[in-house]
Amino acid sequence: MEKVIGIDLGTTNSCVAIVENGTPTVIPNRGGYKTTPSMVAVTEAGKRLVGHIAKRQAITNAENTVYSAKRLIGRKWSSPQVANAVATCAFRIVEGPHNDVRIQLRDRIYSVPEVSAMILQEMKVIAEDYLGQEVSKAVVTVPAYFNDGQRQATKDAGQIAGLDVIRIINEPTAAALAYGFGKKIDRMVAVYDLGGGTFDISLLEIGAHGVFKVISTAGDTFLGGEDFDARLIDWLVEGFKNEHGLDLKQDRMALQRLKDSAEKAKCELSAVKETEVNLPFIISSGRSEALHLQRLIKREDLEKLTKDLVDRTIAICQSTLHEAGIEKEEVEDVILVGGMTRMPRVQEQVAEFFAREPCKGVHPDEVVALGASIQGSALLDESTEVVLLDVTPHTLGIMIVGGYFEELIPQNTTVPTARSKIFTTVRDNQSAVKILVMQGESNRAEENELLGEFILTGLRKAPRGQVEIEVTFEINADGIVSVHAKDLETGAQQSITVTATSGLTPDEIKEMIAESKEYSVERRSSEEFEGARQEAEKLLGDIGKLFPKVEEIVAGSDFGKEAIEKARGVLDRARGALERKDVDALKEQIEALQRTQRMFKGVISKTG
Repeated sequence: MEKVIGIDLGTTNSCVAIVENGTPTVIPNRGGYKTTPSMVAVTEAGKRLVGHIAKRQAITNAENTVYSAKRLIGRKWSSPQVANAVATCAFRIVEGPHNDVRIQLRDRIYSVPEVSAMILQEMKVIAEDYLGQEVSKAVVTVPAYFNDGQRQATKDAGQIAGLDVIRIINEPTAAALAYGFGKKIDRMVAVYDLGGGTFDISLLEIGAHGVFKVISTAGDTFLGGEDFDARLIDWLVEGFKNEHGLDLKQDRMALQRLKDSAEKAKCELSAVKETEVNLPFIISSGRSEALHLQRLIKREDLEKLTKDLVDRTIAICQSTLHEAGIEKEEVEDVILVGGMTRMPRVQEQVAEFFAREPCKGVHPDEVVALGASIQGSALLDESTEVVLLDVTPHTLGIMIVGGYFEELIPQNTTVPTARSKIFTTVRDNQSAVKILVMQGESNRAEENELLGEFILTGLRKAPRGQVEIEVTFEINADGIVSVHAKDLETGAQQSITVTATSGLTPDEIKEMIAESKEYSVERRSSEEFEGARQEAEKLLGDIGKLFPKVEEIVAGSDFGKEAIEKARGVLDRARGALERKDVDALKEQIEALQRTQRMFKGVISKTG
């Protein structure tokens, strides 16, 4: 039976889940961990590392280890968030050919969807190892406040990883799905999702019959745990600079060590009141003298450093409730999602704002992947009682005269939906009109994101303002936007399906898919060989220990000598297969080694 996996592609960690026998389950990776660091590295030998293994070598290979790629996905090179990342990241971020963002690792430049695809491919492999079958379909989650370009870039990443992303769903919605699944409850819930890189707040109505209706959503796609770490890093750097006059940010390895320690200290301060950051030999001064960094940090210090970040999340919650016309008292449950919600101050402020203690019944790191797997299962099995009514996170409209933005579909409109408006021409005898489709919250068109454009021609010639054009926007369940324009008198019409771009051309994507498949085959065969190598070496070792005793026992008979020669031949052939790295030959030799081992043990036990 075909399986659909649910993937939470996180900024800091990623997680994969599946629904088995009606129960959503998180799938552990080979190390037994339920989450995998969203990190990718390339070694000096050109080997690709993903997850825990990439994280372990990040300090010694800082320049070629990517973290938080999600913060860059689908962004334009010219955006302020990218400028911020360029200034603070230890790895190299460069401009792509389509005003997109690319990452340089060793001598090769990768697109951001390509880096995210490596993490998604790792999730695919984890699921396939667990299920013992190939997986090709997935539901992938994104922050609710992601725009069209960011969503499309995530879809492209899935495609490159060899996954058919059958639905992209919002992280808070996924969390609410997991929270309400099978509970038959009627409740208004708020999902406060503060992860490694992004913040979302969503208000949902959960119905007893499995209907999950999103009322309102808002957020900040550049606000999360990374920013809390950055405050700690700045504090440590400043203190060191005052003491020694050296800027640690100028040294990539020192910066990576600082990042590691800041993250660790932040996590520790959720459980203890104070902790120490101790980094011996962090940098050497001009006099070749090794300098150490040692600072005690208290929980209250961290709270002061990050107060404005927590306040920002609460301000977004305030405006979301206000815009939705919902009073705090109407919210019956508050669900905390994302690793940063473990911080005591975050929990206190959320409890204070909503005037209720948040629910403790969900795992902040796993709940989103579980919700994605529930949605995947519902899409596969039509008998499942799960109906998801999501909203469009951003306002959609067109540019009108004077460079203004005219909205057609307001933010937080339930999808699927369609809206129309009538516009008139602005010049005498105008025969064509250009429609610029935009997304955003500013009334100035230039401050919003351009999704697409098309020209409606064949308008009848008439004085300005006398030709009426009906513009219709439609959004389907997948969030795909189509726009239709029609001259109401002549019937002339034109339409466009808005396909957001991730900054990659179809040819680039095709090339990346082929490369990803090649890597997958190579990885499978190298893993297969690795498993066979370990087994063969263990058998060779065991037989080697038994050899002298068996030789002594059977030395007197011709049959014994022949058996010993045969055994030697098996050992030689197995060693040869190991040297050649020939996995098929090695598998054959493993069977022969097992027979030899059984025979040797039998000879020894008979002579007891």
